[in-house]
Amino acid sequence: MIAKLTGRLEETGTDWAVIDVGGVGYLVHCSAKTLTALGTVGEMCRVHTDLQVSENDLRLLGFADASEREWFRLLTGVQGVGSKVALAILSALSPGELRDACARGDAAQVARAQGVGPKLAGRIVNELKDRAGLWAGTLPVGGAMPLPAGGASADAVSALQNLGFKPAIAASAVAHAQAELGEEADLNDLVRAALKRAAG
Repeated sequence: MIAKLTGRLEETGTDWAVIDVGGVGYLVHCSAKTLTALGTVGEMCRVHTDLQVSENDLRLLGFADASEREWFRLLTGVQGVGSKVALAILSALSPGELRDACARGDAAQVARAQGVGPKLAGRIVNELKDRAGLWAGTLPVGGAMPLPAGGASADAVSALQNLGFKPAIAASAVAHAQAELGEEADLNDLVRAALKRAAG
């Protein structure tokens, strides 16, 4: 799966960008916030990506950071939320704002997004409330460390989850690893140290 693209921003539209990577132009669908973060046409840029496969389509989604990609995956796991609606929500709310809205059960905040009615907004906050609490830094009883919120930490959490660890376990292991290695620790070192702790 394509997880990240680094290349020259060649063209943009209302909800998409074309990124030239070594002479190949990738059409990437993005939220408005990610499009802004990509910068100016002609400049180098980087996006985290998610590849969606359906019977009739291959669609590459782009995100400014790993936390936005994680929230996109959470949103599209809710019944009635496809990639277009998820990107509309992430265009209206930052990952932090979305997390806080879900944690508070604030459906009206989520309903600000284009194409999201009160009923769907209510379903989103109800289904994601527990996950939002975890991402806000609230661990279950026995947890001691806050969850990492972005950058290499969020990527490391995602890597451990992809290996089968539960979100709270992955996040706690990465938080401990970062406390041990320092804020400047790179992704590989964080994953290695967190894996030792999570599997220990």
